[in-house]
Amino acid sequence: MLSKFNLLMTQLYKSKIKSRSFVLMTLLYVAIMSVAVFWSDIKELFTGDEEAQKIAIVNETSADFSEIFVSNGDMAFIQDETDSKVLEQKVKDEKLAAIITISDENGQLQAEIATFTPLKLNDQTTISSLLQYAGKNYAVQQLSLSSEQAAQIMDAQTIISNKNLNEETAGGKSEEEKQSGLVVSYAVGILIYFFISTFLSMITTEIASEKGSRAMEMLLVSVKPATHFKAKIAGVLLLALTQMGIIAVVFLVYAKFVKGGAVWDMAAGIVKELSVGYVIYAVVFLLLTIMLYLIIGALFGSLVSKVEEAGQVLMPAMIITMMGFYVMLSGMGNPDTILIKVFSYIPLTSGMIMPMRIGATDVGVMVPLISLGILVATIIVVYVFSLSFYKRSVLTYSTGGVIQKIKTVLKVTT
Repeated sequence: MLSKFNLLMTQLYKSKIKSRSFVLMTLLYVAIMSVAVFWSDIKELFTGDEEAQKIAIVNETSADFSEIFVSNGDMAFIQDETDSKVLEQKVKDEKLAAIITISDENGQLQAEIATFTPLKLNDQTTISSLLQYAGKNYAVQQLSLSSEQAAQIMDAQTIISNKNLNEETAGGKSEEEKQSGLVVSYAVGILIYFFISTFLSMITTEIASEKGSRAMEMLLVSVKPATHFKAKIAGVLLLALTQMGIIAVVFLVYAKFVKGGAVWDMAAGIVKELSVGYVIYAVVFLLLTIMLYLIIGALFGSLVSKVEEAGQVLMPAMIITMMGFYVMLSGMGNPDTILIKVFSYIPLTSGMIMPMRIGATDVGVMVPLISLGILVATIIVVYVFSLSFYKRSVLTYSTGGVIQKIKTVLKVTT
């Protein structure tokens, strides 16, 4: 039995790892990672030849804003006291992108932005932020302080420390630890979503194609359905682990050797804020969630009679996956909502949600253990049920929806 299991698993692994879909999907993930790592260089490639937009600053107050409006690669601020008519003509002739006129209105700073061609959203946001900061700076300068003193007040940072008087919940996470946990859990959620989308479909269509071509009937003459079921799950799981390994190796190479190791330093700073327990939880939830969906995918594959029906039976699982993904996205703003808490216990979505609660909130030790226990118990129950049902359904051909197919299998085999 073991030799047949190994033979089926190896055959599936070798055929799929050489397939065009697996190679293209892996290259797509690497390409997305490459774009993220080299985004600044790619952006410069398309915008490197563009000159910085010239923006004239007309300061009608006695305050000094030279340290606020500092030129950069996107915008060049020019202190200009030329006649407004002349400046406006330069804007119309596109020699200037905008004119910012700063004046005093009852002790408050007032600014007018004159343009001929509307500014881009990013530029508008940047200028608005600078003007808001300048307004606060101006209000401080009205207290007869120098610009340096005003800047010192505006840039003052409050040193914050936390003290928990509840001994039972002592040792709460700092803001940096929660932010790092949020970033990593977001990455874990994205990985789960994309791997489920890829490999759930793969295992379902693989079994459906064998069943649709009637190759399954010949195969099960010498191989037990249980062995076939386990081999398919193991083969696709091994394939998923291989793809994870490739992505991890590429990331490590980029992080260590690209841009002088800047990405590595950033990643190390994030990981430094994480505990070993969180990393273990994140990896375990990732692998167990993928395993659960693979078991469900194998069951779905045994229900359909041909590959064309795979999309129909996969729809409910994909909808649940999307729901979990969007709930996770909603938690990026506030990971303490009741919606996050509920979905962190649902087995099909806990892999995406619970790592966020572990990393970005102050949950107790029992909360992730309970969620993990529910997930493990669900995998065992679903595995036992699917294995038993697979033996009946893999050679049963029926039409209709998922519920109708299940009814037909039970009717025929009972």
